[in-house]
Amino acid sequence: MFTGLIREIAKVDSFIDGKLKIKSQHKAKLGDSIAINGVCLTVIKVNSDGFTVEVASETESIVPIEKFQGFVHIEPAMQLNDRFEGHIVQGHIDCIGEVIKISNLTSGKDYFIKVPQNKIKYIIPKGSITIDGVSLTVNDVYDNSFRLTIIPHTLEETLIKSYKVGTKVNIETDMFARYIEHLLSNRAKKNSLSWHEIDSINMSY
Repeated sequence: MFTGLIREIAKVDSFIDGKLKIKSQHKAKLGDSIAINGVCLTVIKVNSDGFTVEVASETESIVPIEKFQGFVHIEPAMQLNDRFEGHIVQGHIDCIGEVIKISNLTSGKDYFIKVPQNKIKYIIPKGSITIDGVSLTVNDVYDNSFRLTIIPHTLEETLIKSYKVGTKVNIETDMFARYIEHLLSNRAKKNSLSWHEIDSINMSY
């Protein structure tokens, strides 16, 4: 589990045959879970200047190659004794969004991001969303897009400052929105759910 608070902007050293080598100051351990631009990946090798994670072929088929190039956001998995901030993030990418408009504000910028039509139901005004691993708050939701206001501090500390119109972003919608929608859709198919079925749904998240 993650919080969506970026711990470091690291650099991709290489990405060959599903092996993603990261140059980082973070002292990873073998088997650690680390989110790379919001994608939960497992450390398979510890290097003198960073670590290597493995990217599954299914992940490669969903996540744009540019999300594993250049500089990337990283966040190690949350520990039980860590202070909880941000919001609950699983590191599972729901879809790929696209920046369609950027507006300058007196303090910060507005980013308008388009998503597949079937994902907009999981995006809630004033709710949480994760963009390339960054925990953010949704301002407005439209038919197939949403608006984020990014404050100067977040722009300075993340790669969002480099986004342009056309930039692709990894999106993880709010876990609770998905949970509730899944629960209600199953309930609609039946008159009621058994406790066993509720537990099964709960375990799927």
